[in-house]
Amino acid sequence: MSILLHVLACALYAALGAHFFRTRWRGGAGAAELKPWERAAILVPLALQSWLLYHDLLGGPTLRFGFAHALSLMMWLAVLFYWVQGFFYSLPGMFAIVLPVAAATVLLPPVFPGFEAPPYTSTVEFRLHLFVAMLAYSLFAMAALQAALMLPLERRLHRGDLRGPAAGLPPLLTLEAMLFRIIGLGFLFLTLTLAAGAVFSEELFGRAFPLNHKTLFGVISWVIFGGLLVGRHFRGWRGRRALHWTLAGFAVLLLAYVGSRFVLEVILGRSLA
Repeated sequence: MSILLHVLACALYAALGAHFFRTRWRGGAGAAELKPWERAAILVPLALQSWLLYHDLLGGPTLRFGFAHALSLMMWLAVLFYWVQGFFYSLPGMFAIVLPVAAATVLLPPVFPGFEAPPYTSTVEFRLHLFVAMLAYSLFAMAALQAALMLPLERRLHRGDLRGPAAGLPPLLTLEAMLFRIIGLGFLFLTLTLAAGAVFSEELFGRAFPLNHKTLFGVISWVIFGGLLVGRHFRGWRGRRALHWTLAGFAVLLLAYVGSRFVLEVILGRSLA
């Protein structure tokens, strides 16, 4: 039954993604308001994925969390964010990007169930730390998706070609301001994640920052996003430079947790303490 629900959520996400691609991108109405039935329809696979994540992560006596659950949770938060954002911004064209990615990630947990986490991960404090970390990942995933959208739009703007979906989207300056709000909030949660991780590591292993891939890539991504925010504030960084920094920072952040867990769980076949 659980596998069927994963397939159903995937099919609904994919169908809605195709609908938004057809009506908002190919139809050239990228900024058209969400219709009530569209808003309600998105809630159906979102609710299904909510139940599946709760069942997989919290429904058992121990925590089971791997790279597949991390990706699924990230995209669940991304869909929820853009759904809520629809009350304040007119940007439903983003669903043409977010929903197909969510469709792919919702199928991953049954295929890669991961390993049972160590006993200390069952504490409320650790699960709160994990939730904050996933908030940071999700916000930066949204920033990366938006940066990937903005790069071709910027090139088309310089060529004076605003036909198709580009004509219906908000101005690039509006998208850029939204992007940096997302990055700023993500940087805050990433800082909290690294600080809390240092405290947990000190208590459990006697070292605040153990030398491993997760710590190394996490700190590098923090430096990249911090440098981007500093450059934006003091040097006015924008355009392609800011977009490239955003994509680079997310790529490093992805390696910090999801990449290392993928190598351990799928390639090496063992858990990560």
